[in-house]
Amino acid sequence: MPLSDINDRIAAACERAGRDRSDVTLIAVSKVQPPERVEAVLAAGHRIFGENRVQEAQGKWPAWQEAHPDVALHLLGPLQSNKVRPAMELFDAIHSLDRAKLARRIADMAQELGRCPDLFVQVNTGEEDQKAGLPPAEVDGFVAEVRGMDLPLAGLMCIPPVDEAPSLHFALLRKLAERNGLPGLSMGMSADFEEAVAFGATHVRVGSAIFGERVPT
Repeated sequence: MPLSDINDRIAAACERAGRDRSDVTLIAVSKVQPPERVEAVLAAGHRIFGENRVQEAQGKWPAWQEAHPDVALHLLGPLQSNKVRPAMELFDAIHSLDRAKLARRIADMAQELGRCPDLFVQVNTGEEDQKAGLPPAEVDGFVAEVRGMDLPLAGLMCIPPVDEAPSLHFALLRKLAERNGLPGLSMGMSADFEEAVAFGATHVRVGSAIFGERVPT
């Protein structure tokens, strides 16, 4: 589906929800996509992309960033403590902050680099064992801890369980964000981004609906 169609669907979802289209950021999830597909989306004028792995992003984005200095990169996948420096050098936002050790490492590196990407706390709204993120009950305390480190906390992120209605998880994430005074809601993917917009998503993460199915690695 062309990028323009996704933008039209986001605009329509915003209109139905009584929201301004400019309040929703479309992140084109380019992980494991062939270069020609990414270049086609760049050529169409899109500049906000998401990657899951620091190492993969390091291998392909510096040249594109040089050619397109206005590109913004968002890290969507789990971040290991030993990858914090390259992640902070490469990405403009990190959506997977989920533990105090990682927050402290980011805070230390921010002092060293003199900059820090926007941070989203990942919430495991379905409390799934195999999924990263904080359980909802721990979000309030963790947000307070991160704020105590003077880090740029932008909002919360979730990935709903595949076998449950995403609306339940979007509503929960919105409630947690409102309670903590956080403006950002990173939620909604190719199958449910319009529903996420209805629940207040500020960042939607769309991959296959823009690029086509991912190429297996």
